[in-house]
Amino acid sequence: MDGLTLSVPLSGLAALVVAWMTIGAIDRSDTGSERMRQIAAAIQQGAMAFLNREYRVLVVFVLAVALLIVAVGLSTAAMDWRTGIAFLIGAAFSVAAGWIGMRVATRANVRTAQAARHGLVAALGMAFSGGSVMGLAVVGLGLLGVSVLFLLLGVDGVERGIINGFALGASSIALFARVGGGIYTKAADVGADLVGKVEAGIPEDDPRNPAVIADNVGDNVGDVAGMGADLFESYVGSIVATMALAVLLPQVDVALAVLPLLVAASGVIASILGVVAVRAVGGSDPARALRMGTLLAGGLTLVFVALISLLIYQTWVYFLATVAGLIAGIAIGLITEYYTSNDYAPVRSIAAQSATGPATNIIAGIAVGMRSTAWPILVIGAATLAAYYIGQRAGDQGLFCIALAAVGMLSITGMTVAVDAYGPIADNAGGIAEMAHLEPEVRRITDRLDAVGNTTAAIGKGFAIGSAALTALALFAAYTAAVRLDAVSLTDPNLIVGLFLGGMLPFLFSAMTMEAVGRAASSMIEEVRRQFRSIPGLMEGTAPPDYARCVSISTAAALREMLVPGLMAVIVPLLVGFVLGKAALGGLLAGALVTGVLLAVFMANAGGAWDNAKKYIEVGNLGSKGSDIHKATVVGDTVGDPFKDTSGPSLNILIKLMSIVALVFAPLFAERSGLLGAALEQARLLARVLVMGSG
Repeated sequence: MDGLTLSVPLSGLAALVVAWMTIGAIDRSDTGSERMRQIAAAIQQGAMAFLNREYRVLVVFVLAVALLIVAVGLSTAAMDWRTGIAFLIGAAFSVAAGWIGMRVATRANVRTAQAARHGLVAALGMAFSGGSVMGLAVVGLGLLGVSVLFLLLGVDGVERGIINGFALGASSIALFARVGGGIYTKAADVGADLVGKVEAGIPEDDPRNPAVIADNVGDNVGDVAGMGADLFESYVGSIVATMALAVLLPQVDVALAVLPLLVAASGVIASILGVVAVRAVGGSDPARALRMGTLLAGGLTLVFVALISLLIYQTWVYFLATVAGLIAGIAIGLITEYYTSNDYAPVRSIAAQSATGPATNIIAGIAVGMRSTAWPILVIGAATLAAYYIGQRAGDQGLFCIALAAVGMLSITGMTVAVDAYGPIADNAGGIAEMAHLEPEVRRITDRLDAVGNTTAAIGKGFAIGSAALTALALFAAYTAAVRLDAVSLTDPNLIVGLFLGGMLPFLFSAMTMEAVGRAASSMIEEVRRQFRSIPGLMEGTAPPDYARCVSISTAAALREMLVPGLMAVIVPLLVGFVLGKAALGGLLAGALVTGVLLAVFMANAGGAWDNAKKYIEVGNLGSKGSDIHKATVVGDTVGDPFKDTSGPSLNILIKLMSIVALVFAPLFAERSGLLGAALEQARLLARVLVMGSG
């Protein structure tokens, strides 16, 4: 077993080596004309400046939380102070993954535009290479971090909850990256669309639009760094939760703590082979090439896990649990594609109903989003039941196998993130082609890649939501085992209060992030309007806009608005646990899981459907650009932007972060009834003494 355990960090290192080699190949590629390089430099400078400023803000938060954990660990035997060190490492690895992915994406965009001058196959290869760096960095750093901690600390590091700190660090960075990136990108996108496309009547990515650079920057900070951080913490969280259950549940063999690491390592190797296959095959059909790579990675993972389950653990149980999770992830992705792709009826129905104006467009989009929640929930429920009963047949290992299903779903995260991050690179390439006035054929190629990227992005969001549900469920199971919450009783008033609070939080969180986008977008809209009014020759193309001012507005707004929602996810579970007790905190996690997953599916799919309904019109169906029906779909798409790129995706991290906060601090809640419960108990005893004394 020791040799196998050592192979896990080597798998993580292999992913990082392939990513490093890919970075070298990208950097050696042609960057095109001087004008293309200038535009790309502006996008990269804006993106990296935002990321660096965001990380400087987060340093204060990370150090404060680490010191809190260390202080608590030193003052009580219930927690280990080394959890704070693991927290710092997890945060640092999450930051590193985001920084690497962002740097490469903003260098691959101009090279993709230049490659498109040589054809579709070359452009696909360059865009996907850029995305694969993000995917391999996520799984490489995640697996390397967890496995090295396990090798250094052993099972004791899992039993004492030290490794949980690594997951908490990853989750903390992920929430701020998702919220901050989402606010940034949607402030720029809404300003660019409403003033540029609707009011001024200029095309998308027109260099006369002052918000166009900020919009392209936003694609990277939201859909590359944000999505990467989201799946990094899901990936780490699922592994850590499964390891925790292996040692928290007495009926599970401690040796099973190694199993999730082996499954994850199998997925990393399979993802590397899937990435290589996409690059090697290429072809004239980008969607087919990406789908083939994903299916190859999934199939190889199943083969590897079957060998691990049968040869090492001598049972098919763990293989079948992994299959349940992986099939569920693929199914949720396909369901998401159905509800968000303009090849299918839901999106086309939204486009058709836009003929009567923006109101009916919005009504139709909301209905599609709500309807789209049914099948993903059924799939998640089926995967949960299948994994549970498979585990029960192996000797009361149901909860462990549910967590293992989450690891199975996330085992091909390297490939999933690669496919997802390819989209914004292709989108940026199209923007550079437009602003640099390249040949029309170049824009047609990048638009084709971008259209596939929109679908892969929607599938990626569905995958992220499904994985969040199973990961949060696994973390919830680990929390209940850690605090010995054997039964969840609806007759417990504390638990009922926790349920209601948890059910409310996703709605409050979504409102806060939506309002943040609205405020930031209002500032952007006023600035774009001001420049159109006050810069002579801007509309004629003889004077350049002030791109830097719009980038600065989005950056400042995102950093200012992300703090309160992010802090809420950490503070509320701690308050509920200390004041109302472990049962109420369990109720909080359960309530947030149910409403958070449903709301996330609704918002992500409604937003994606609105977006593709607009694109369906723009390619000449039912109307054309500039028509009344097109304007109606632009309004719907603008409403859907914060749905699909800010609030919806951030909910995934909210429910996972609250769960991992509860798990890390679980030792402090295990023997407590909460401050309120303790006060009521003291009051009851006092009343009893008084009654006995008067008698």
